[in-house]
Amino acid sequence: METKETEIKETIVKKIDNKDIDKLYQDEDIRLAADIIKSGGLVAFPTETVYGLGADAFMEEAAKKIYAAKGRPSDNPLIVHISEIREVDDIAECIPDIFYSLAKKYWPGPMTVVLKKRNIVPDATSGGLDTVAVRLPDNNIARAIIKESGVPIAAPSANTSGRPSPTKAIHVLEDMNGKIDMIIDGGTVGIGVESTIIDLTSDIPTLLRPGAVTLEMLENTCKRVDVDPAIEHLLTGNEVPKAPGMKYKHYAPKADMKLVRGNESDVLKYLKGQIQNSDRLIAVLTVDEHKDMFDTVSSEKLNIKVLSLGSSKNPESIAYNLFDILRKCDELGVEYIFSESFDERGIGKAIMNRLKKAAGFEIIDV
Repeated sequence: METKETEIKETIVKKIDNKDIDKLYQDEDIRLAADIIKSGGLVAFPTETVYGLGADAFMEEAAKKIYAAKGRPSDNPLIVHISEIREVDDIAECIPDIFYSLAKKYWPGPMTVVLKKRNIVPDATSGGLDTVAVRLPDNNIARAIIKESGVPIAAPSANTSGRPSPTKAIHVLEDMNGKIDMIIDGGTVGIGVESTIIDLTSDIPTLLRPGAVTLEMLENTCKRVDVDPAIEHLLTGNEVPKAPGMKYKHYAPKADMKLVRGNESDVLKYLKGQIQNSDRLIAVLTVDEHKDMFDTVSSEKLNIKVLSLGSSKNPESIAYNLFDILRKCDELGVEYIFSESFDERGIGKAIMNRLKKAAGFEIIDV
């Protein structure tokens, strides 16, 4: 599928508070965003996870514009966003009972479900698959735009393909200025990593991408949940991605990045050794509890940047800061990034999934 980039003379940026949803329906900027969507244009807007780049999910040419703006491979499926649970029936068919149990518990929220699609969903939206990924975001601005548009909105993350996902409007502007029609600035998002994706098209639900709705949470609702192997490595060759982010390098900063994994004391010793013996501009990604250990070295060597992702006692803070810190590394112009690894329980599985992909699965075991 060929995609041609459409030149936009000026990207409109409007700041909106995530206020009461009834008031948002009266907001002129929401109406403008909806009009752009209805006319086949592109609008970036906040969700509770990251900023999305939205277009009419039923309009094939609009979906193609998303791929062009992002530089995204056209076999990488888009997630369709809805404003109410009942709208799933317009998009999907053969919906299993487990969907309703999951939706009742986790929608609105950071969970995407993969279902059999109806023919109304074009191949440009589904990445050529006979399935569709759907979610109901927990963000008033997002739902107001969808509702006002009157159509489901296909919306991958609003970044250049492969770069760290945007958690602030300024991130979107950096990547998309002049490529899309409008950006709705709703402030910094709440979660910071993309939604959990679970495939419900087989007898056993399968986790395709970890997120804030954790594997443990899903297992509490489903009798069993399988985990797709692509969570631990990129698909290769002619393998077909079932969901966004399974086949291509994602979330990557410009610098060469490596994860360091092992016993905590061994990891810290290794990291200190790397920065003491290098003249390269290096960033070390650590946590609040370990940052002081690197302060002496970083104060003596101007080429060392020590950046905390958050607190190890609060993994949600690490998820919240992750993409912002990766973009900070680009701003600093670092050549190499070394990052600590994290416990993969709970949201830690999503954090490590994003870090592994950002590093191209280059992991140093110590």
